[in-house]
Amino acid sequence: MTQELVATATGRIPADVVIRGGKVINVFTREILSWDIAVKNGRIATVGDVDHCIGPQTRVVDATGFYLAPGFLDGHLHVESSMVSVTQFARAVLPRGTTAIFMDPHEIANVLGLEGVRLMVEEGRNLPLRVYATMPSCVPAAPGLEDAGAAFGPEEVAQAMQWENIVGLGEMMNFPGVLNGDEKVHGEIRATLEAGKPVTGHYALLETEKGLPAYAAAGICCCHESTRAIDALARLRLGMYAMMREGSAARDVRETVKSLTENCVDPRRAVLVTDDTHPETLLSQGHMDHVLRRAISEGLNPLVAIQAVTLNTAECFGLAQDLGSIAPGRWADIVFLSDLAAVKVEKVMVAGREVAEGGRLLVELPEPTYPDEVRNSVHLKEALTADHFTIPAPPGRSSVRVRIIQVLEGSILTRHVIEELEVEDGQVKASPERDIAKVAVVERHRGTGTRGLALVKGFGFKAGALASTVAHDSHNLIIVGTDEADMALAGNTLARCGGGMAVVRDGRILALLPLPIAGLMSDQPVETVAGQVEEVLKASRELGCQMTSPFMTMAFVALPVIPELRLTNRGLVDVLRFELVPVIAE
Repeated sequence: MTQELVATATGRIPADVVIRGGKVINVFTREILSWDIAVKNGRIATVGDVDHCIGPQTRVVDATGFYLAPGFLDGHLHVESSMVSVTQFARAVLPRGTTAIFMDPHEIANVLGLEGVRLMVEEGRNLPLRVYATMPSCVPAAPGLEDAGAAFGPEEVAQAMQWENIVGLGEMMNFPGVLNGDEKVHGEIRATLEAGKPVTGHYALLETEKGLPAYAAAGICCCHESTRAIDALARLRLGMYAMMREGSAARDVRETVKSLTENCVDPRRAVLVTDDTHPETLLSQGHMDHVLRRAISEGLNPLVAIQAVTLNTAECFGLAQDLGSIAPGRWADIVFLSDLAAVKVEKVMVAGREVAEGGRLLVELPEPTYPDEVRNSVHLKEALTADHFTIPAPPGRSSVRVRIIQVLEGSILTRHVIEELEVEDGQVKASPERDIAKVAVVERHRGTGTRGLALVKGFGFKAGALASTVAHDSHNLIIVGTDEADMALAGNTLARCGGGMAVVRDGRILALLPLPIAGLMSDQPVETVAGQVEEVLKASRELGCQMTSPFMTMAFVALPVIPELRLTNRGLVDVLRFELVPVIAE
């Protein structure tokens, strides 16, 4: 390959493709240059004046009037959160300019273990979208506080580091384990560093003076958990890559990008990512093109923004020799933009071949197949009844002080609040008039019957129940509602269909989104899934919920590694203390 690239660049053999007349975005120098591009075997042979590279069989592409950007890279995401397969995800994002992703498949890993990771990686190998993966590090996310469908340790990590397209260790959510010297956690880090690959981070504490430097000292190179400008700036100052997130539920760019726009700092370790994006967001707003527009609308220089989804990302994962720039030797993954500031994508090339134009995919993608065990992943000990959702109060009490999970619109953080509730028939009930609902997490991997019960505030439910098998990161069955019988019906409905999302009111199923692949993803086209998501969202409005992404917000209620209060199948977790606490706060 190197000999042919040099021979093309020097004019001894002709290029396969020449792109002429475009304005090339140079992400190394943040310049816009009038360069032509010569491509051989899918890689860029040379740039600038390339007339000497044109032969009789060279295909010449006219890029007049277009800005040419390197293909956009998403440096941290969970494809499972889009609720579609890797193939359908590629269908949605390639026309938007995304040419490579660095997925952390820890959702499917928590359900199906190493086999789930392998299935997603293998599916990605057959697509024009370049699919790289980090090996999930925290399966389960919080050992001892929850139960998942699998458990990973240093041996599994060392094994996966030998797989093709595994480029690092997935987000290390067990930051207490890192800081406290946990042998298993550091064993996983060690196995990754010894393989010469990066360790990606998840430091969810707001404290950045003592804990964050210690966390970085473990060799962790990046973190996407910044929610404030000061968080992102602290990571940049420590030499970490500050990943600034804009997804369907966690929309942090507005604040985090201020680390760049309000400070005179070098932006070369700033990276824009999505983390979790629902299908309707992909279709209606976009993928990395949407994140770019958000960053630019908040005042970020467009060239700095493009740098943050190309070169910076590639360097974070040690792949800048292949990806992230329009330069000799790199893959000819190129996005044609008719408007730079508006990030208007007109055409997308991968390896010098047009794969999308005018928002439409131009290539056929192979249909993936999944084994039966992938479609049979919801195992409850017994059918649920209203009695499974009762919260007993201490005997003889007319009211009690209770811990409540306060959810926040547009954020995956929660608040730990305590309120007084009246006792009815010896039980703590939901209180719709005070916006207090019940929440349950039921173990669904091995049919153990364990379940956690608590109270949640902020959804706005007046009646009914929502249920989902998407509950980060162990993905047990989570149910939120004001009526215990409706909660039972919603949970049983998902058990019967292999997982998904359901909305129930007054004993009637209002909407159902089946997700038969591990209870996380659909086998249907992304457009179909987006329509089904719209139906469950519309049905949730009938319960009184006005949240933008209630199912996404609900899914994070079960994640016991992000402050402050969460619920797992083992009970309420005080994340700041990393321990189980009772619902009754006295």
